[in-house]
Amino acid sequence: MSDGGALGAPGEVVALRDLLLATARELGSASEARWMVEHAVGAGANALVLARRGTAVDAGIAGKVAGLVERRRRGEPLQYVLGTWAFRRLELAVDPRVLIPRPETEVVVGHALAELGRAAGDGPGPGTAPVVAVDLGTGSGAIALSLAVEGPACTSGRELQVWAVDASPDALAVASANRRSVFRAHPGAAAVHLTQGDWFEALPEELAGHVTLAVANPPYVSEAEWARLDPEVRDHEPRRALVGGPVGTEEIDRILHAACRWLAPWGVLVMELAPHQAEDAALRALVDGFDGVLVRPDLAGRSRALIARRWGGG
Repeated sequence: MSDGGALGAPGEVVALRDLLLATARELGSASEARWMVEHAVGAGANALVLARRGTAVDAGIAGKVAGLVERRRRGEPLQYVLGTWAFRRLELAVDPRVLIPRPETEVVVGHALAELGRAAGDGPGPGTAPVVAVDLGTGSGAIALSLAVEGPACTSGRELQVWAVDASPDALAVASANRRSVFRAHPGAAAVHLTQGDWFEALPEELAGHVTLAVANPPYVSEAEWARLDPEVRDHEPRRALVGGPVGTEEIDRILHAACRWLAPWGVLVMELAPHQAEDAALRALVDGFDGVLVRPDLAGRSRALIARRWGGG
């Protein structure tokens, strides 16, 4: 740390209180300082409790915190610096191979779970076909694993299968590691099947016409918008997962055009998009064969989740 040379000298111990306060001064953020100190200490540490107890840590911990601070000062996102981030009920590994899970997507998953319950109730009864959910562009696996962990409450006792699709082998490696980690606390993660490929084309052909729920968080930033993004996003998160093309809606259009072939007659597509894209995407969904379309807001009240439903027709 630039002002913390006395913290972490070889062979010394450091009062955790002093380390926490020095880190907060360095970062200009008390919350980030707590996260970093707790990450360095490990094992579910609570920095405030330890500081109040007068806990001391060895110089290695102080050095680890200093390294985290330096990465953050260079503009690396906090989530990548820490290596993990919370998403709904889960703690997930994240690194530059995948997008950082965001609160907007947590809300989209909430809408998806509600639609899963509705669509599962409209389909065949218990003891017949399984409920099939698909996460298109899974990245870290955040959506797929949330569906697997929370979804069984929505499926009326029927088996839930979750397919997690991504074109990037690097992203699938992160999702696979997260599946193993989540499984230790949530055995339902075993329902997630990882598959590499391009949107619906990655799925087994026998699933065509049998998908109850498809969820997608596709790239929806245009080329021009990408150039104007915050450098913390533009310079660190994977461009391929952000930029949809010159217009930004190219991948949204591809998913909408293919979806009805894969969804069951009572199925539903839930897709995250930018607020200014919602109206055109809703029209596109109707043109491409959906029977009903809703747009739901995010936490800030902006149009964020497109919900496109089928009503049992062909």
